[in-house]
Amino acid sequence: MAHHKSALKRIRQDAKKRLHNRYFKKSTRTAIKKLRAMEDKNEATQFLPKVVSMVDRLAKRNLIHRHKASNLKSKLTKAVNAI
Repeated sequence: MAHHKSALKRIRQDAKKRLHNRYFKKSTRTAIKKLRAMEDKNEATQFLPKVVSMVDRLAKRNLIHRHKASNLKSKLTKAVNAI
């Protein structure tokens, strides 16, 4: 258990950030699954930029590696073009 005021505050902040990050990461994963399940080309084409934006935001916040983000975007674009 932390004894310093600053350490207690850091624990509170970390817990809040962890919850915040988990929410964005999970919602992005759900959006990716939804995009991969789409069968309508127009709908998928319109939804792709939103998903790419979400992935970019995760990479910007260091929640996922930038190369993983790049690979994801590439694979999703290929999947949408293949529909």
